[in-house]
Amino acid sequence: MYAIETCLRLTNIPPSRFGRESVRDPRLVHDMRRGREPGRKVEQRVRLHIDTVMSQLPERGGQRASRRNSF
Repeated sequence: MYAIETCLRLTNIPPSRFGRESVRDPRLVHDMRRGREPGRKVEQRVRLHIDTVMSQLPERGGQRASRRNSF
């Protein structure tokens, strides 16, 4: 969840848009904030989406914005 929150904060993407674009579920982030545990396939798709979105961010001070390994 930390990686999702970091991605949302750095990109200013609304939570519903993030869920819709990553797994076609606009309630994903809301549900996870309330305790939903995603399955392996959903987690993989979310990680791929985070990697894609974060790779498109402009570099900051010579370094890309990093993310932790925790989902």
